[in-house]
Amino acid sequence: MEFIDKVVLITGAGRGIGKAIAIAFARAGAYVAVNDINPASCATTADELTALGGQALACHADVANKLAVQSMLIDIEDHWGRVDILINNAGVEPHQPIVQLDEWDWNRTIDVNLKGAFLCSQSTGRMMQKQGGGVIVNVASIAGRAAGLRDRSAYVASKTGLIGFTKECAREFAAYNIRVNAVCPGVIITEMTAHLRENEGQMKKWLEDIPLGRLGDPDDVTGLVLFLCSDAARYITGQAINVDGGKVML
Repeated sequence: MEFIDKVVLITGAGRGIGKAIAIAFARAGAYVAVNDINPASCATTADELTALGGQALACHADVANKLAVQSMLIDIEDHWGRVDILINNAGVEPHQPIVQLDEWDWNRTIDVNLKGAFLCSQSTGRMMQKQGGGVIVNVASIAGRAAGLRDRSAYVASKTGLIGFTKECAREFAAYNIRVNAVCPGVIITEMTAHLRENEGQMKKWLEDIPLGRLGDPDDVTGLVLFLCSDAARYITGQAINVDGGKVML
């Protein structure tokens, strides 16, 4: 799949799945706006894309802040004139049981994982409406569907909400030729989940529940994301698709 001259904004692209998606789009010829709340990670990813021969713009911003999101979109529009594809990937995941979870952690998780997707979709959607169309992909989780995750109540709530938002966003944005879908990864080995490889008992438990017999890799997610953003998926919208090795089938 090629995305020559397409402008792609990826939130939370400083590491993990977001960074893998950014690299995949750069290799496919896209212009990539790299967003992250960590300025160093943001700049590093942008530099790596440039080293690959791509065009990248570092966009340090907190997606939970409306003014920061609007300012970021203005910068991208000034730089490239448009946004063709939005990947809402930014997320946080506090690990606490409900009775111990701090209100700040709950609010921050909802703000980043759910409100951030809303704010970015709203501002980008307005731009796409004027352009005549576009594509939005939200990175949700199987935790927002049937699987759930122990001691992740805020994360599960945010990802469940993100799936619902995806469907409603797809319904409203269809009139503007904007497709909206979600991908729902299972356990993907990134910086956030690397500790699983160090816990033999936890690793064994996870693998027993995955029919394909392995944990996921960020590249397992990028293929689906690029497909959903391509013309091959032009009749697909409002869907939430699992990338989990079959875990939710159980």
